[in-house]
Formats: sequence, structure tokens, C-alpha cells
Amino acid sequence: MNQKRYNFALIGAAGYIAPRHMRAIKDTGNILQAALDRSDSVGIIDSYFPGSAFFLESERFDRHLDKLRRKGENKIDYVSICSPNYLHDAHIRLALRNDAHAICEKPLVLNPWNVDALQEIEKEHGKNINVILQLRHHQAILDLKKQIEEGPQDKIYDIDLTYITSRGRWYQISWKGDQEKSGGVATNIGVHFFDMLSWIFGDVEENIVHHSTNEQAAGFLKLKRARVRWILSLYYDLIPKEVRESGQRTYRSITVEGKEIEFSGGFTDLHTISYQKILSGEGFRAEDARKSIEIVHNIRNATPVGLKGDYHPFLKI
Repeated sequence: MNQKRYNFALIGAAGYIAPRHMRAIKDTGNILQAALDRSDSVGIIDSYFPGSAFFLESERFDRHLDKLRRKGENKIDYVSICSPNYLHDAHIRLALRNDAHAICEKPLVLNPWNVDALQEIEKEHGKNINVILQLRHHQAILDLKKQIEEGPQDKIYDIDLTYITSRGRWYQISWKGDQEKSGGVATNIGVHFFDMLSWIFGDVEENIVHHSTNEQAAGFLKLKRARVRWILSLYYDLIPKEVRESGQRTYRSITVEGKEIEFSGGFTDLHTISYQKILSGEGFRAEDARKSIEIVHNIRNATPVGLKGDYHPFLKI
């Protein structure tokens, strides 16, 4: 628990991930002073901070933060950013302009060069840009990293990453279905997996895309210490039958040398852990996010080669 009580603002209060940030702010003993969203369906705020100011327009929100800064009363210390991916860059800048640190959901930005620009602005304002890389705090992933570090240093591991998270018809109509805004399926639902894999297994040596549509992407990633076949999909019918019959609409699997890494649970508190680390000065920064941003940027701009080479077996279905 922090000795100082920090003042937070939050952008994207109506989004799916916002409640996890609200809970993390509350769990760490801090207070949400202001929230922004163009949608007014934000009753979830009452469960955490009913006294928070709320704005529908970014201009009035920005003005409010500026007034708090000038008055010195309830000045915002951190701005949590849960907005659509393509707005992260602008909203990080808004936070820094208001003399606040930024805490941004993944992906930090859509393009690698945006990282460089933000790091320059970070230095100018003397405030930190923190990014949520929650899988790095998951115990099963920490155990895997320890296992790899303590294992044979010359071993190259064979890995299959399978993530199928079915979405309704709304998905393609929303900003998430617009590649210019979300970065496409590999970015929107896969960037944290690529971050985790490169964090554990090292730099990218080869990045091949076998298949890419608005609903599904698959490819092969050669890392310094791993050969990764991956698939990311929104197709419900691709979920294994036994999983569908249990009523689940998501299937998540990572196998290392044919052995399943069990991490289906343990996600509940990862944002709170992320906030605890950030507030104690141990959070992940913009540079930490660079590798995964480069990976998904290259996937997004690659020409699929089709079913050639070492492709994910689900592509045969």
C-alpha cells in the first residue's frame, strides 16, 4: 500500500478494460478524480469512485486537468489510458502536457517510430510513460522464464501459441475491426503474447506470416531461443469441441516442447500488481514495449506466404 495517496484521471471509462484500472486504482489506495469517454454508459464508475468528475469531450477534460494543475489542489499525478489503440499516442501526450505520468494499456502505440517520439516528449516533461504488460506478472509465465533461464543455454524451444477468442458481429463494426484504428487482430488480441514470448526467448530473427484477414492471423516467429508457430483468431468454430461444449468462447494454449503451460487462471489481479509495480518505480516503460510493437507492425505489413513451411496446424482446419 502506498503511503501517499495519488490522484488519477482515466481516459476510456466505458471500455472493456477500464474496470480493471478502476479496481487497481482503488486497490492501491488512490483516488480517481476525473474520467473521460465519448460514451456516457459509464455507470461502472459508481462501483469504485462515484465522486469522480466525468467528461464526454476531451477538450473539457483537458481543461479540467489543467485547472487542477494550476490550482495545485487535487492535481493529477497519473493518467490511465484505456482508449482505442490509435488514440494512445495522443492521450499519452495529453497526460504529459498536464504534468502527469501516463499508464497506458497495450499496445502502447501502433508503430515503432511512435515510441521514439514519445520518449523524446517524456524527457521534455520529466514524466514517465508506463505500459501495462500484465503477462509479465503472471506466475505461470514467471515460472516459465525462470525455467528457460536455468535450462540449457544453447537449446532452441519449439512453441505453439493458439489464442481463439470469439467475437460477435459488433466487433467488425467497432474500432476494433478497423485495422487503421486497432492495428488488426495480431495487434489487438496478440501483442501481449508476442511481448511475453520475446521477453522470455529473445530477439526476433525471422517473422513469417502465413495467413492474415480481419478475423484471423497466423505465422511463424523465430526468436533467439525459440521457434514459434502462432495463430490468433476470432472464429468460434475453431475452438476445440470439448471447450465449446463446456460453454467457453475462448481458447488459450501455449505449448513448449509439447508441454502445455497452464495459465488459464491467475488474471484477476494482474492490473493491480501492475499498478503496485508502477507506483513503486518498477513498472514497464516505453522501451520495454518496443519489441512487441515491432513484431505486430511487421505482421500487419507482411505479405502472407500461404501454407508453406512451418505453419500452425490449426490452419489445416
